[in-house]
Amino acid sequence: MLPIELITRNTEETVTSEELTSLLKKKKNPVTYCGYEVSGPVHIGTLVAISKQIDLQAAGLDVKVLLADVHTYLNKKGSEDWIDEMAEYWKSCIISLGLKKAEFVRGTDFEFDRDYVHDVLSLGLLTTLNRATRSMQEIARDIEHSMVSQMIYPLMQIADIKHLNVDIACGGMEQRKIHMLARETLPQIGYSKPVCIHTPLLVSLQGPGGKMSSSKPETIIAVNEKPEKIKKKILKAYCPIESKDNPILQICEFLIFPGTNELEIKRPDKFGGDLIYKSYDELEKQFLEKKLHPMDLKNAVSAALIELLSPVRAAEITLPSSQP
Repeated sequence: MLPIELITRNTEETVTSEELTSLLKKKKNPVTYCGYEVSGPVHIGTLVAISKQIDLQAAGLDVKVLLADVHTYLNKKGSEDWIDEMAEYWKSCIISLGLKKAEFVRGTDFEFDRDYVHDVLSLGLLTTLNRATRSMQEIARDIEHSMVSQMIYPLMQIADIKHLNVDIACGGMEQRKIHMLARETLPQIGYSKPVCIHTPLLVSLQGPGGKMSSSKPETIIAVNEKPEKIKKKILKAYCPIESKDNPILQICEFLIFPGTNELEIKRPDKFGGDLIYKSYDELEKQFLEKKLHPMDLKNAVSAALIELLSPVRAAEITLPSSQP
């Protein structure tokens, strides 16, 4: 697979494809980053972005991971001491999930430096309050009662791109508005606009109407959950005979096939015997044609997820106690 194909596979959009092509021609090892609020358990929705970082690293990019401790605090997600513990937990999970060669950076490592603060203040002069509020709509829990700290958040995220020397900003679709603001404002503070790559958001295990969210444990599977709990959640998950907003098919497309390139279906001979799918497209086609039963698919996905997440369990990584 060509580097550009690896970079863009299983993504929602690239802004812009032409800029990405040009960047890869001009720079041997472009810098990419993804930032994570460390406010809840790492879960399979988060794993979509982590898997993309693994792709980017395999494609020859220098990968930086921002453990966004300051952003987490500004977004009212916990105390500083608890956030510090959570940052270590997140780093351990991400490494166990396969992103072993990335450079891990904390916001507190550089976000209080004089030049950084000056850039944040300059960005404040370039951004209307309305635009800052809109950029946070997918990120803040209660945007109607947002605090001033949450309006500083997007300005800092934009400054992060400059101060981490980023060429490609990567994140889920909820980051899009901030990234578009970054592309508009960064040239005005002396930095080139980044290429932006956005990954899809996994729909809740309960189906349409929401994404996977760590604040709603019933919608997610945490990466360190026990096998029996993974099985139980997958068996209860929404799985209609259609591809739109089907969390089980999304898990196959964005997590299982990129990680293993196949999915084995085990079933009795009287129901057709075992199957091995070598591509997601083949799996989806047979599922939609009703040649693969939802229960057989769920059993296979449970087994594959249990295996995919086994390095986290083997490392005995535990979630810090709830915030005070």
